[in-house]
Amino acid sequence: MQRVKTCLLLVTLAAISCGCHPGKVVTGHTVVAQKPVAKEATREELLEAYNLIARNTKTLNAAVVLKPTAGSKYSGVIDEYHEVKAFLLASRAAEIRVIGQAPVIGTTVFDMASDGETFRVSIPSKKKFLVGQVAGERISSKPIENLRPQHLLDALLWPEIRKEESVTLREYNDENARYYILTVLRGGYQVEVLREIWFDRSALQVSRMLTYGPRGVLLSDVRLGDWQPSDAATSSTAAAWFPRAIRIERPHDDYKLDLRVTKVIMNEEIPAERFKLEQPAGAELVAVGKAQESKQP
Repeated sequence: MQRVKTCLLLVTLAAISCGCHPGKVVTGHTVVAQKPVAKEATREELLEAYNLIARNTKTLNAAVVLKPTAGSKYSGVIDEYHEVKAFLLASRAAEIRVIGQAPVIGTTVFDMASDGETFRVSIPSKKKFLVGQVAGERISSKPIENLRPQHLLDALLWPEIRKEESVTLREYNDENARYYILTVLRGGYQVEVLREIWFDRSALQVSRMLTYGPRGVLLSDVRLGDWQPSDAATSSTAAAWFPRAIRIERPHDDYKLDLRVTKVIMNEEIPAERFKLEQPAGAELVAVGKAQESKQP
């Protein structure tokens, strides 16, 4: 009888084991998902991994799908806009051009460009041509009009972390993943946080970047995922990879932008004239100032 009981116990255990899914742990009747194995890295290794991408990503030529959302739960109003297919050109020389088109008919919804100092936005449907300074503050009561081409450039082409900058390292864990966080500090009379760079420890890839202004103001929160090789990559190094899922949140501009990158070619030469955006014939020129928009004759 004892031998029969032992056999039944073994059969039961075997049946439970066969019913388990990979990556799951069975404890009684509770199934718990295991976290990916967290990789180890030093502060210097993470700095080098980040700077490798920052240094070696010089230009981008990409096809993307944009989905803007204006407003937030804090403002009480959320406006979702249709997805727009866009062609994006970006250069380390602080230049960017983004042309958005309606998905089916292919007409231009907007055309945006920036040279690092001045931004230009053409909106054919409204026959308006907006021009303003990149450093200008938010001026529109309509959040979607605060979208600037420079916001995309800052999220896609990262600034290198210099040796003289102070950088700290800490760990952070939540129920879904484990992270390393590099914090870049701004010096001066009072030390402040300049940027936070989050690495998902399952692959040691950058998954989030937060940028702060003076007095700790959160300027942008960029989330990155689905890292894949560039469509024209000739190398398997991390510098030849690019995130295909990007979310840009600008809390004080009151909008967020989801990007799905369908194609990207890195570091090809882009002629300077492709970044030029001239005022279309018949479009009204709108000068965007720091405090208000004023029409120009």
